[in-house]
Amino acid sequence: MMARGYSEERQQVRINAVVQARTGSTRLPGKVLRELGGRPVLDRVVDAARAAHGVDDVLVATSTAAADDAVAEHASGLGVGVVRGSEDDVLSRFVQAAGEHPCDAVVRLTADCPLLDPELVGLVAATWRSAPEHDYVATTLVRTLPRGLDVELATVPALRALDATATGYDRVHVTSGLYGDPERFRCLGLVVAPAADDLRVTLDTPDDLHALQGLVEALDGRTGWRSVVSVLRSRPDLVERNAHVRQKSLAEG
Repeated sequence: MMARGYSEERQQVRINAVVQARTGSTRLPGKVLRELGGRPVLDRVVDAARAAHGVDDVLVATSTAAADDAVAEHASGLGVGVVRGSEDDVLSRFVQAAGEHPCDAVVRLTADCPLLDPELVGLVAATWRSAPEHDYVATTLVRTLPRGLDVELATVPALRALDATATGYDRVHVTSGLYGDPERFRCLGLVVAPAADDLRVTLDTPDDLHALQGLVEALDGRTGWRSVVSVLRSRPDLVERNAHVRQKSLAEG
């Protein structure tokens, strides 16, 4: 009886994927709704979240700014829940999402990562379900994947605790206050081998878009992080398209 009760309790644990999306990118405005391989970038991210095992619901969290009306309308058309909150205080947006759509943990995804792998999302979710004493589980604590395949999970209690104290860029970057304070929050990282963290498949500049367009064409329908890495290792010309792009620091937003 005790074993069955424990199993039933574990099955009731709920994980929602929250995709943060807005149009106000300084380096590539409107990037989340741009077309890539004939589909809007946001559609690709939502589809990856939906396909991930262990994710119970998918939400898009955007801002209340008028410029993000298009994001909210498009997300609604995809049939996912939409949460609208502060444009700059993204942490509060995630806490709001967890309040409006109750869950035990959220998988944080960003809408500028159009090649997200459902397998990785499911792996992070499954890892936390098997070790729920952790506040934060991610592929980014020790980066071994290409930038743009990032998956992070945070428990709702940890996000609420952080929301009560976070200031500055920790309110913008949502999870930086979790992994930046490992004495307060219990963190667990996942790595892959061989490492491919020198590669970049995120969308932040026109050169990123140029690289992703070539990559999607070369993938020819294949999906998954292994296929992404394999194609890029065989096509240095694609890697060179955005190898010079500098990732913004936390302080830069």
